[in-house]
Formats: sequence, C-alpha cells, structure tokens
Amino acid sequence: MKDFIDLEGASGAQYRFRLWREGTPHLPIAGNYVFVRPEGDGVKVLAVGECNDLSLVLSRWSKATRRGATHAFTRLNVSRGVRTAEFEDLAANHKAARLSENAG
Repeated sequence: MKDFIDLEGASGAQYRFRLWREGTPHLPIAGNYVFVRPEGDGVKVLAVGECNDLSLVLSRWSKATRRGATHAFTRLNVSRGVRTAEFEDLAANHKAARLSENAG
C-alpha cells in the first residue's frame, strides 16, 4: 500500500491522506480519516470520518475491518470549519459510511 493517497471530493478538490501504519500510535490531533481496501489500481473508500482526536480512531477499526477495510489513512486538520467542509465534500463523493463526532 502506498504511503499517501489522494481522494477526490464531490467539488473536484483533491485531498491527500497519509497511511496510518498498524501498531503505531497517532498524535492526538484533529483531522479526517478514511478506512479503505485496495481495489484495482486504487482504493475503495469504505468509511469517511472526522474527529477532534485521531488517536481515538482505532476504537472504530474492528468494525471497519468487518466491512472489509484493510488500511486507515489520516489527514491532519485542526480547523473545525475546514475539517468539516472536507469531510462533507469527501462523503458526498464516496458511497461510504460517515463517521463524524459532529453527526447526529
């Protein structure tokens, strides 16, 4: 799996995500994340998420693996407004589960 992937939002904007290697801790920083699996020459996005502390995302990993996820990628983004806008843009373009602290 590549260290970085670029995902397109519904707006056409591209967002770069970094591979979160299994067994490594993540900084407790806000950001967006995706759970994916390889598909063809790229990846299939199974879940798009946003949170205030990416170090807690692994609590959702076991459920994601049951859906077929093989890798997690993160994108640091401390600004809540920008983070939420990116999350909405990505979620609108990918038929995937939406995982958000801010979703009802």
